[in-house]
Amino acid sequence: MEVLQLLISGMANGCVYGLIALGFVLIYKATEAVNFAQGDFMMLGAFVTIGFVNPEFMGIPFWLALPLVFLVMGTFGYLLDVIVLRAVFGQNQVAIIILTIALGFVLRFVAGLIWGHEPLSLHSPLALGDVRLGTLVLGMADVAIIIVTLLLTLLLWQFFQRTKIGLAMQAASQNQMAAYYMGIPVKRVHGFVWALAGIVAAVAGILYASKGAIDPNAGFIGIKAFAAAVIGGFGSLPGALMGGLIVGIIEPFAARYLPAGWSQIAPYALLIAVLLFRPHGLFAQVRTKKV
Repeated sequence: MEVLQLLISGMANGCVYGLIALGFVLIYKATEAVNFAQGDFMMLGAFVTIGFVNPEFMGIPFWLALPLVFLVMGTFGYLLDVIVLRAVFGQNQVAIIILTIALGFVLRFVAGLIWGHEPLSLHSPLALGDVRLGTLVLGMADVAIIIVTLLLTLLLWQFFQRTKIGLAMQAASQNQMAAYYMGIPVKRVHGFVWALAGIVAAVAGILYASKGAIDPNAGFIGIKAFAAAVIGGFGSLPGALMGGLIVGIIEPFAARYLPAGWSQIAPYALLIAVLLFRPHGLFAQVRTKKV
């Protein structure tokens, strides 16, 4: 029962990491850029939801506030691409990385300025308490996180396989120049990818805030999500989710069965091992090109 308890808790945390990692992979596949502010996108999505839902702010019912949150975060991601990132289009990738790192600091400052630096809890219907099955205690928030993540992953998979914009995003990720010559509006696709990454980050933020309090520094878990994306395979959407689950499951087991402090470095130790022995990631699909 103890192992099962640790497994469920780790899977719930891993789902949040996996959703943030999905944002990393979505942007990288479409634009070949790495958004190191993706964790701060998650934090911002959580605070935007708190601003809409909590009674000390706007007090909008949770389910009515969700479309507003997705609209705000999707618009934010799209405008970020149109106004900021296109201004550095064609620059060295290092410039974009530094830009997104700086953006993360700005988002943390703005969140602290608006909502304060003290931890806040989201009034979420997903946090329905605990259910006891013998000696096993299931947090309903954990169960909700796992179910929502699985449904969202299935929805994204269907979106990429069955919609025109999803197929256009895949084409742009394979070869932007060829996609452009085939009539695909690559810049518009890039904007849509950033909007989608913002919405996915909002879902991750809502799920994260449903488990407990959140503060502006919560965006730093994006570092673990980045490790999850690399472990799973940076170009693979399923790999990002699996990498998140692996990182999430390792942490509670390391905290329980290894000496103190090992739970903090276990994900990064695994990251180093993966980079040494399987640099493309555990679930990456490596294709060879014929010349």
